[in-house]
Amino acid sequence: MKILLAAAAGLAISAGAAFADTTIKMVEVITSPPRTEFLKKQIAEFETANPGVKVELISLPWGQAYEKFLTMVQAGDTPDVVEMPERWMGLYGNNGMLEDLGPYMEKWPDNKTLGERARQFGSTVGGKQFMIPYGYYLKAMFWNKKLFKEAGLDHAPTTLDEFVEDSKKISALPGKYGYCLRGGPGATFGVNMFMNIANGKGGYFNPDGTSLMSDPGSVKGLQMLADMYKNGYAPKDSVSWGFNETVTGFYTGTCAMLDQDPDALIGVAEKMNKDDFAVAPVPAGPGGKSFPTLGYSGWAMFANSKVKDQSWKLMETLLSPKGNIDWAKMVGVLPIHNGAEQDAYFKTEQFKGWFEELNGGDKYEFVTPPTHLENLGNFVDQIAIKGFQEVLLGKRPAKEVADEWAAYMTKEQQDWMAKNKK
Repeated sequence: MKILLAAAAGLAISAGAAFADTTIKMVEVITSPPRTEFLKKQIAEFETANPGVKVELISLPWGQAYEKFLTMVQAGDTPDVVEMPERWMGLYGNNGMLEDLGPYMEKWPDNKTLGERARQFGSTVGGKQFMIPYGYYLKAMFWNKKLFKEAGLDHAPTTLDEFVEDSKKISALPGKYGYCLRGGPGATFGVNMFMNIANGKGGYFNPDGTSLMSDPGSVKGLQMLADMYKNGYAPKDSVSWGFNETVTGFYTGTCAMLDQDPDALIGVAEKMNKDDFAVAPVPAGPGGKSFPTLGYSGWAMFANSKVKDQSWKLMETLLSPKGNIDWAKMVGVLPIHNGAEQDAYFKTEQFKGWFEELNGGDKYEFVTPPTHLENLGNFVDQIAIKGFQEVLLGKRPAKEVADEWAAYMTKEQQDWMAKNKK
């Protein structure tokens, strides 16, 4: 026993001596060259402030990030700090692989300004703070002030009825359309958002696992989009539009409204005069509530890290008010700290809609995708897109397609519930 204690003491002394020669392994998964370069700049500043601590950054291409990171973990090659999309938290958090950041946050000076949404969204798995979001991808409504004025309108729509009526008036202008509809890749979550709003309920499922997509209100929301397309309130080729086409349609003045995340603002702001457009909250439904789609990512720590204190210090730096605002401006997300909207960059009419949603209390209920479902990708990228396009083109009734979606999603959810029954 004495020998073991002496050995342990020796190891502790060695660890203390090596504190200044520490390597933190960090993985980023939502990558692009400018983004990675900016992250490297933030890391370099951290290393300068913490002599002897080095960060080994591994950048995984987003298209293969899920599989590549899972392979790393299965091989035991886990990082200390990882960029964690919200839809991965269940997989790694439920398996005990992530560190509970709650105790670290209690001693964190910047915890006092951290927004409640960050605490809420980072602790959706087992009520533990397995991740701290670094920002939010939240739907809001871009609107072209010049086109609105030409159509005799002076404010963004606040209800679905206004949204349709405004689209009708703007579409009466020669060569103009009211709405930049997205009928192609990536359309599913936006369609579900309008179905939720029209239905007055947020999310995808009832408590028993049955889908909300076949509710009469949901069908009404789907039919609303189909009618807008049929009536010429959206461009005919928008039946196949994805992200780039909708954003281009907006900044070229082809269509006057676009529901999108803050990352779209980067492209729009480069092409349009800041006085010619603004961003408002997503319109509300019959019950006065709105259900914007929200996604988020953040930083998490693996529970088996051998350098937890240093890893947390890196996370503190990246998630500090200054570090987070700089990051949010670069990557096109909404920052996480209270008061960030007072920063000159965000204190503009262009960001007003997103902050109104974030700070709007019960009026706005954010909906995140049911990413725990194994076959969600097939539904989002194949089944829903095909069905939506068939409805837009008048090939199938909205109710028939909505019922088909509901049957698929109900089976997926109830199968998942049965497998995870406690």
